[in-house]
Amino acid sequence: MFATTKSMKSMDSAPPAVSLSSDVSIESDTSAAISAAQKQKELEQFPRTKLAHLPTPLEYCPRLSKALNGVHIYIKRDDCTGLATGGNKARKLEWLMAEAIEQGADYVMTQGATQSNHCRQTAAAAAKLGLKCHILLEERVKGDADYNENGNVMLDDLFGASREKRGPNLDMAAELEAVAEEYRKKGHKVYVIPGGGSNPTGALGYVNCAYELVQQIEELGISVDHICHATGSTGTQAGLVTGLKACGSTIPLLGYGVRFAKDIQESKVFTLAKATAEKIGMPDCVDASDVVVDSEYVGPGYGTPAEGTIEAIRIFAELEGLLLDPVYSAKGAAGLIDYCRKGNFKPGENVVFLHTGGAVALHGYLQYFQK
Repeated sequence: MFATTKSMKSMDSAPPAVSLSSDVSIESDTSAAISAAQKQKELEQFPRTKLAHLPTPLEYCPRLSKALNGVHIYIKRDDCTGLATGGNKARKLEWLMAEAIEQGADYVMTQGATQSNHCRQTAAAAAKLGLKCHILLEERVKGDADYNENGNVMLDDLFGASREKRGPNLDMAAELEAVAEEYRKKGHKVYVIPGGGSNPTGALGYVNCAYELVQQIEELGISVDHICHATGSTGTQAGLVTGLKACGSTIPLLGYGVRFAKDIQESKVFTLAKATAEKIGMPDCVDASDVVVDSEYVGPGYGTPAEGTIEAIRIFAELEGLLLDPVYSAKGAAGLIDYCRKGNFKPGENVVFLHTGGAVALHGYLQYFQK
């Protein structure tokens, strides 16, 4: 069931239209939705190229909700953005690739871990727009043959990207800039995209997502108690918190960290959120207290699934037919599941989980799913 319009509210599997436990009033949601619609138009000042299938659905998950103690779970399906199997990077790339084209680039370059969803979608966007793509893949995780050649890596090649490998613990931004400079000396116009597409331009994609989501919540006629998601390179969370605050929404946002400790991740997100708020002309809309991260679900480290990660993948697949990835979305989902079990999210509350996509990476982690 895709719950995106008022006509969906009467369907039997949907929860009550209003969560009585919520502190967020329908009136404030309505005001935020009106503001969000207006502010979406203001984003038209920035160059953008259409790459994603938007708006993505906001889907109620009845079986998952029942299994998680009656917390009403909605999934914002950003795994359905369309570009190269979908995922959150498509939103960012709409603005980044437009900027690359505006600057006359013939090459885009970016970097990420071996099974980078961002690199896969960047390669696809470049192919679609007729640009060349070169990527640096960092060996953050010692993987087997599947990890190093299957999943996202195979798709990088199919989309025509050239690639280089780098060892762990390097300054990947500096490595990328050095390679870009080599190509510039050969006469190419190179547009460099940071890891994860996470800069103020890329974060516009999730400012827009926040506006979109606030309007969908209003159309559905519910009040939402929490929004949560996996947070890594910071662009998704920074864009979301900026967009929510810019349109006056009071819904709390929580990022489940997938790599860095809580204090480090919160600082990184806030820094980017401030720059993004400045870009959209609302420099004072985000406060440090608006940025909240829980990094208790990272597990053994970035890119290495914990027991809860694998459990989350199986629960979402078996109860709702939804595929998560072992690096990002499943660690966020592990946090969501644990919060519901512990009572952090209470029965009857409405919780939106933003699904950032990435199921392609499952093919690089076959060893975790062999029976």
